[in-house]
Amino acid sequence: MTNQAYPRSPKALLGGIAHLGRLIDKIRLRNAGQIQDYNYITVGFDKYLIDFLGVDAKPFEQRVLAGGTDEELLAWVKTNGRKPSDEEITQWSKNLLASGPKDDSARQRFQGRLQDIATKRGVALSSLPSVTTWADVIELDEERM
Repeated sequence: MTNQAYPRSPKALLGGIAHLGRLIDKIRLRNAGQIQDYNYITVGFDKYLIDFLGVDAKPFEQRVLAGGTDEELLAWVKTNGRKPSDEEITQWSKNLLASGPKDDSARQRFQGRLQDIATKRGVALSSLPSVTTWADVIELDEERM
């Protein structure tokens, strides 16, 4: 049985910013060939984060792959992106982590993800913890719940 490498939780804050540490991990793990099946930069939380930060995804990816600590990468983001206030960062992070499916199509994708998790675990869907946010679906899928 192989040990799955997971990026850190979207709930782990870096500079108060939800998902930033996870995106850094995803870039590194994907480059190392360890998470090919993950949505990456252009969709979902990654895209929302890139848009919020006002950075160009390709140079950010290149900077991450060049190496550095979380703090160095956070400093790069602050230098090369827009300058949201602490209040904007707090509100954006809260909104991201509280977001759930907003329409029928999203609800179907959400339920599909939960069914996939149940199938992967070999359990009934009803035996999974009740979740309502996309962040919790990620936590569940990556075995942190």
